[in-house]
Amino acid sequence: MSATTEPLRVALALAAAGVPVLPLRRGKVPFGNCPSCKDGACGGRPNMKAAGPCRCPAPCHAWAAATTDPHALTSPVWAPVWREAVAVAYHPGGAGLTVVDLDDSAAVAWARETLPATRTVATTRGEHWLYRGAMPSSNAVRPGVDIKSMTQYARWLGPGTGRMAVLPAAVRALVVKEDTTPARGEVASSLPTRAAWGRSVATGCRHTERYVRTGLERGLALVRARTESGAGSQAFGVARFLAAQHTACPGPCGLTAIGEEIVTAAVSVGVPEPYARRAVANGLETAVERAA
Repeated sequence: MSATTEPLRVALALAAAGVPVLPLRRGKVPFGNCPSCKDGACGGRPNMKAAGPCRCPAPCHAWAAATTDPHALTSPVWAPVWREAVAVAYHPGGAGLTVVDLDDSAAVAWARETLPATRTVATTRGEHWLYRGAMPSSNAVRPGVDIKSMTQYARWLGPGTGRMAVLPAAVRALVVKEDTTPARGEVASSLPTRAAWGRSVATGCRHTERYVRTGLERGLALVRARTESGAGSQAFGVARFLAAQHTACPGPCGLTAIGEEIVTAAVSVGVPEPYARRAVANGLETAVERAA
């Protein structure tokens, strides 16, 4: 190549820093597959969700073609796409990153209220929040919010500002899919009876027993009210809120017992127990992270 195009120059710099990259064409989308890979004829790449045998040297399969190899990026088979490229994308999961894509001002406001501060990159309509750590990708995890990491690409819009934080439990919880609530009368699982929260397990709590029980009962009522859907997400929110009330206590505050009561409430309206436990554990952990 006699001259280096601007997208290729950016791509090479990112690749040198360990960030897998790929070119984007007009419309800011990946280039189409070559004839051998079109319509999945090749079986897909080994790094795709459904692993396949494809070893095509061309930039096929979008994010799965992202690479840090400068020889591949400057090879003759990639040269034509760089001449047409208008932007550069990267594979966050391949770089050990997760991008929380906030598509509008409401989503940005939600993130500022809910998620730990981290490095941010301005986009046309919102922001990208970057965290250290990879996870499964998922679109529309809530209004205006996509998670881009292991099986998606993100457009490179610059290094951003701020210090990058470790991927928090609150982001991981966004992509945990709650199973459909079973029909009325069915039981997702049966939990053994456990001791309720009380002063005996909260010897270091600075709150009165009445204060804690009142807040807990209100939270449990919110979870039990979600009889059609959303009980798992509600359990996460209740666990996070209640745990946050105890961040200034010397402890112990019996948060494990509180968590068990929330899990039981979620299971009672059809949430599978494994999901309920993950949601509650993530909620309790998130409160601790935000207080740290």
